[in-house]
Amino acid sequence: MARRFDTIWATAMSHDIVSFVEIGSADASQTGAFFQQLFEWQFHPLGAQSEGWFQTSSIKIGMHGNDPLPGFLVFFGVPDLDTAIAKVLSLGGKAEAPTEEPGFGRFCFCTDPSGLKFGLHSLRSDH
Repeated sequence: MARRFDTIWATAMSHDIVSFVEIGSADASQTGAFFQQLFEWQFHPLGAQSEGWFQTSSIKIGMHGNDPLPGFLVFFGVPDLDTAIAKVLSLGGKAEAPTEEPGFGRFCFCTDPSGLKFGLHSLRSDH
């Protein structure tokens, strides 16, 4: 299983495919219980207020609560986060300062020129 997981992550980081999803919920406890039962995903608590992440068969899905606009945010895997951020900006998009999440990699919240929200994700610490 570890070898399969490594292959999936290597593919995600090199081909700009979905590598991480974040669920923003008004009530993380309720949402967590719902998805655990619906898909039988194993939940891993992290921090307070029922926040944490699910391990699916292919990717991790993070979850946080108290979100005023519940929804899913898709993160695309990139081999070099700083280069991808520069490209977002050069194409007229916006990018927040990247954050490092130990054990998960680096993340950046972005929007395209029309305001569509998405994220970039890199496992490597490339800064």
